Amino acid sequence: MDEKRLVVALFGLAVAAVLGALAFQFVAPLTVSVFLYYSTRRYYKFLRRLRLPARARAVVVMASLALPLLLLVSYALVLLVVEAQQFVEQYALIDVASAHVDWLGDVETMPDLTFQGLYEAYQTGQLSPVVEFVGDHASLLTTLVSNFFLNLFITTIVTYYLLLDGHRIREWLLRFDDDAVLRTYLEAADEELEAVLFGNLLNVLAITLIAIAAFSGYNALVPAPARVPYPALAGALTGIASLIPVVGMKVVYVPLTGIAALPALLGGDTSTLAYVLGFLLVAVVVVDTIPDLLLRPILSGEETHVGLLMLAYTLGPVVLGFYGLFFAPILLVVGLTFATTALPRLLGADEPEGLHQDQLRLDDFR
Repeated sequence: MDEKRLVVALFGLAVAAVLGALAFQFVAPLTVSVFLYYSTRRYYKFLRRLRLPARARAVVVMASLALPLLLLVSYALVLLVVEAQQFVEQYALIDVASAHVDWLGDVETMPDLTFQGLYEAYQTGQLSPVVEFVGDHASLLTTLVSNFFLNLFITTIVTYYLLLDGHRIREWLLRFDDDAVLRTYLEAADEELEAVLFGNLLNVLAITLIAIAAFSGYNALVPAPARVPYPALAGALTGIASLIPVVGMKVVYVPLTGIAALPALLGGDTSTLAYVLGFLLVAVVVVDTIPDLLLRPILSGEETHVGLLMLAYTLGPVVLGFYGLFFAPILLVVGLTFATTALPRLLGADEPEGLHQDQLRLDDFR
């Protein structure tokens, strides 16, 4: 009997090792999937009030994430291309670039960004250098595009089925419970992950609304030459950029300040620079500093310390790369919850009476 158990155990370890190796190859999309699952689970549960079936609720949640993000990115790319074309044509940069960049060849003007304009440019051979450049680097471009869509597919599928079957994973784990230690730990970790990551999503939405209101209000009060372009788009990008550690929203509003100051610098009229400096002050204080001081403690979770959470968001990408932005806070919550719930019981310590009096709870602000 013991020999049979040993064989089964060895087989199970071998299967677990293979699955672990495969999962490690796709650790980034899997981590993002867990992050999205806990960020949207309360929304998924809220949709029960509409009496929608589980699959319909999961589709609504995924569409609510994907469609706005797709529209935002598409809108931003179109505006970026159009503005870049106008800027290049206004300052005749294409002539300077074609003299130094071989693959631009004899291109002297930018083609119209329409189907007819691109077709005519292709017929006249104006796009031949660009087509040749893309052909020479087709392998690299194909690899990048295919990897992106593969990771996107994995993230979508895993998040969808976690929303549908996450409770089954929890029930399977509870089959190995011993003296209710595992149940206590899993329930605490599950609730804290939901609180922290859902709070993160709320923080993004709040920053987005604050940034849109601040940028739009600034545009309404200043003369036209000092206005920032596309305040709604800039506000939405600022909210998304709040996920980035250390630099955060600065990757949006600092370049935006430079764009707003560019007409004054190129035109020689520096009278509007004071308004641009005012915009930078508004962005730093109203959009960046105040929400960071007020919202993060409120939306940091039930028990996870705000400072540790900020360190996780900061150090995770430095140590692990891009996916560390999502993996580090998950690992922090799982580790801290184990230290505060399961470990004391395993070591026979007394039950803690509660949190420190200065630690904020998410429930206190609902």
